[in-house]
Amino acid sequence: MSLAESLEFWAAEAAAVEGDPQRAVELALSIGEVAPRPGSGTTPALFDLLRALGRADLTAARVVEAHLDARAILAEAGHEPRAGTWGVFAAEGPGVRLDARESNGRLRLSGTKPWCSMAALLDHALVTAHTAEGHRRLFEVDLRAEGVQVRRGEWIALGLQGVPSGAVDFDEVVASPVGADDWYLDRPGFAWGGIGVAACWLGGAEGLAQRLLSGAKSTNREPDQIALMHLGAVDAGLFAARVALNDAGHRIDDGRADASEGRMLAARVRIVVATVVDDVLRRVAHSLGPAPLALEAEHARRVADLELYVRQHHAERDEASLGRRILAEESAR
Repeated sequence: MSLAESLEFWAAEAAAVEGDPQRAVELALSIGEVAPRPGSGTTPALFDLLRALGRADLTAARVVEAHLDARAILAEAGHEPRAGTWGVFAAEGPGVRLDARESNGRLRLSGTKPWCSMAALLDHALVTAHTAEGHRRLFEVDLRAEGVQVRRGEWIALGLQGVPSGAVDFDEVVASPVGADDWYLDRPGFAWGGIGVAACWLGGAEGLAQRLLSGAKSTNREPDQIALMHLGAVDAGLFAARVALNDAGHRIDDGRADASEGRMLAARVRIVVATVVDDVLRRVAHSLGPAPLALEAEHARRVADLELYVRQHHAERDEASLGRRILAEESAR
């Protein structure tokens, strides 16, 4: 099967998910064994795959991306992933904390971890926790283990309704370390995974662009200058984001995205893609008006999903962080 045929096949499988979380989990299991890994020489193909999934269904893209990221992290650490579906829970939140302590000869996790996507449907997760030495470390956890309690009823989002991302409570849960203290954040793959998320965002925006184009083609009257302006601007923005994403994939494979270079690359690509996605959301809304949002379930769901998903990007704060990094590098020269 050629790359184009493979992308078409997986896109069709993702489209069949239609926001159903169980179908998304099944897709993740199927695709996990065959998907390219970042840094393997086929990173652009991985980003193309994630874009194709995002174009088809953002629930599918969200679940599959996390599963693939977990498998890539384990491979980077030299671990063989256990069978089943995986997630990565590494976010922090105010007022909650997850700690790792040794007890009875085993490392155990206690506390609360926020933003644990799909925890109730997954088998395993890679979870970051604070250690006694004041660092953060990554741990492998069985989500079916005694002491794991998924909080329910917290996820009220209209977007990504099938991907609840509430908190999980851990009570002396046995966990296995993956890498040393701070390895999770310091490794090259951390930046690469962030670019993979941006590929999913971009795919979602490409799906909206397809609806914009179909609207321009199907109208009973010739599109006016405003409709043509939005169509052209969306096409140019998506082209620029695809170029940035493809270039990032080649840089990763060529060894030009390690350490600080990788972090800088990820920051730039995510800002480029998020800016384009926000612009596409705005232009599609202005061009199409309220009717598709009110009358077309697929379009309304895609808009809600993408608006929430892209907010994983921290907008102006990430831009300020990039600016700070640029000044620091200039000062070090």
